Amino acid sequence: MPTVLVTGSNRGLGLEFVRQYLADGWRVLACARQASTELDTLLSSDRASTFHRLEVTDHDQIDALAAELSGTPIDLLLLSAGTMGGVDFATKGLTVGGFGGSDFEDWERVIRVNTLGPMKMAEAFVDHVQRSEQRKIVALSSMVASMQNNTAGGLYAYRASKAALNAVMRSLSVDLADRKIIALPMHPGWAQTDMGGSQAPVSPRDSVSGMRRVIAGLRREDSGRFLCYDGTEMPW
Repeated sequence: MPTVLVTGSNRGLGLEFVRQYLADGWRVLACARQASTELDTLLSSDRASTFHRLEVTDHDQIDALAAELSGTPIDLLLLSAGTMGGVDFATKGLTVGGFGGSDFEDWERVIRVNTLGPMKMAEAFVDHVQRSEQRKIVALSSMVASMQNNTAGGLYAYRASKAALNAVMRSLSVDLADRKIIALPMHPGWAQTDMGGSQAPVSPRDSVSGMRRVIAGLRREDSGRFLCYDGTEMPW
């Protein structure tokens, strides 16, 4: 039975990953600041799968969980937790987070969650991943991280945090190559979540099923690429 650890598992795409991996027979280690009723219901169907309270900005808590799970092979470290900070993209779109209105405390929160959190998770759980058969680390990035595609401006903190995450994942693909670990960022599409809003064109189910197909087919030479949920290449 393969094992996946999912951060941000109590809602949105993280919750959908839990749902689909459980249905496919995986052991799921679901991590979030707090469980949701839906997450509890899903996990109750599988005695091997467990919930772990985790705040990805709390590095001591990450280390404690890594120690608790010491010796547990993790085939897929799925870094799904993320935030857009205090901006309301779901209803206001690209008009938020614009030039001249920066809340730099909010910037720091966004960077801590979206960039530093995945980096700390990778460092804390790299041995768990190396012990597994599949050896994969995947972080959810965004199309707005793309320098080439940025023709609209705005969203400064979120864009910067996800572009930095892409750089982290690219470096991991190099530094972990000798451990035979595949590491890469993925764009989940503009999905219908609390963050993406109801007007988004991609359902969570389609986004996650697409990403799962891509993840399942990853080869070592794919490490360090920036891929979309449909398997196409994203421009850096």
